[in-house]
Amino acid sequence: MDTFLEAPEDIRQQIWKELGRAVHDRHHAWRTPVLATATLDAGVNARTVVLRRVEAEQSILEIYTDQRSAKVGELRAQPRASLVFWSSRLHWQLRAQVDCRIQSEGAEVASRWQAVRQTKSAGDYMTPLAPGTALAKNQDVIADPVAQVPDENHFAILQARVVEIDWLELGRSQHRRARLVGESWQWLTP
Repeated sequence: MDTFLEAPEDIRQQIWKELGRAVHDRHHAWRTPVLATATLDAGVNARTVVLRRVEAEQSILEIYTDQRSAKVGELRAQPRASLVFWSSRLHWQLRAQVDCRIQSEGAEVASRWQAVRQTKSAGDYMTPLAPGTALAKNQDVIADPVAQVPDENHFAILQARVVEIDWLELGRSQHRRARLVGESWQWLTP
């Protein structure tokens, strides 16, 4: 599909429109980008996350996480990260450089938690063991973590402020690439 938007501003608007659409459409390819972070031992970690909220005016992408997860520690030590999105429908790749902050308390977190608490996903934030914890040889994964500790949760919001986007369109007749930083736009060689 060659969308071939001409003006950089049209492309910028379409990018944010698609990001917003991904929050509400479970089948949108951009709903589950890859988040890459620097590890505490100078390595790199990459994992798929779920895009939960978009604030285009502030260039904010929001992801929910367990505050005990490795990515939280990594982002607290080094807040710069990358989010990579691919859409085969659009033939677009986005590589977003982001500055992240973790919120684990406050009214905003409590409000989001009340909504999540009503879903099946609530158990993901209520398990007694942190994500990635090694299990003993014969230890079972807890079948119903909500029943274990019903009032305790480890829910956190990862707010990623987009600093730069590298946009790539793989068109049938030609490929196009650009770098978006703030309001500036620069065409690049694909």
